[in-house]
Amino acid sequence: MSAWRSLPDELDPDVRTFTERLRLLVERSGLGVDAVADRAGGGRADWDAYLNAQRPVPRAAVVALADATGADLGSLTAHWEHADRAWKRPPQPPEPEPGTGAGAEPVRDPVAVRAPEDVRDRPRAPEGVPAAERTLRIRKVVPPTPAPAPSPTPAPISAPSPGRRRRGSPLLYAAGVLGAGLVVTAAVLLADLGGSAAPPAAAPPPPSTTTAPPPPSALPDGVRCTGADCDGRDPERMGCGGPHATTVARVRVGTALVEVRHSSACAAAWARITGAAAGDEVTVQAGTAVQVERVPGNGDTDAYTAMVPVPSGSGVRACATRSDGAEGCTGE
Repeated sequence: MSAWRSLPDELDPDVRTFTERLRLLVERSGLGVDAVADRAGGGRADWDAYLNAQRPVPRAAVVALADATGADLGSLTAHWEHADRAWKRPPQPPEPEPGTGAGAEPVRDPVAVRAPEDVRDRPRAPEGVPAAERTLRIRKVVPPTPAPAPSPTPAPISAPSPGRRRRGSPLLYAAGVLGAGLVVTAAVLLADLGGSAAPPAAAPPPPSTTTAPPPPSALPDGVRCTGADCDGRDPERMGCGGPHATTVARVRVGTALVEVRHSSACAAAWARITGAAAGDEVTVQAGTAVQVERVPGNGDTDAYTAMVPVPSGSGVRACATRSDGAEGCTGE
């Protein structure tokens, strides 16, 4: 077993997992680093850097290592895709400690903070008074209720003389008639006032409750399209690659490897070429849907097409046309 150098503690978890996978493949194959460099291409210094997580690993080197060690290419490239994205992520700045970041105010000692002069000079409320009353003491002044006036004591009624009885009887009769008339008038007025009052307005009916339609079923974490929505879109940007994709067919065209990649989560497929040269073309076809991609001339040795919607990987064909004239397709 090789004596590997310890990986840095601050290494990204995805890069660490992929590097440990590479080391395990080399150990199980029984090959040394020199032998791996001879069979997979590249120099000893390059593979030392790859196996110690000092440099990103090209996709072509991953494909060559899988061929040299007999490893499963689909699983190995899935780990590589996670590590490659981690290499391309910008480093995150460390979080500032509490109280030391930009805009943070120094922590003040509550004992050292003194009240303003106008607050300290105000008279204090007596002890035992609740806090609410110390802050603002407002009382409702209730005016005194006036004492009821004493009712006059009725004078004793003396028995009328026979002469007065004859004169008072008509006055008492008239007073009784007048009082009865006032009572009847008051009753009529009260009846009119009560009858003219408008009936109370009926309470408005409660608003009807509208039930919102249930939300659509959620896609897996990171997946942003499925089926027809993925047609013509980039599989990496839509989250269809990595652990959500598998290689269902492959063929070698010269030194290049051509693969059909399918994602069940996205219900779509695409073609990928690795170990290619500038100007090489790769094509994916499912029925009448076709997508084509050309390897750019910026030093990259791999490329992949946009997606075509397809429920399964069967019936999908990937082809490559090399710049030197060589051609080949999967399924031939």
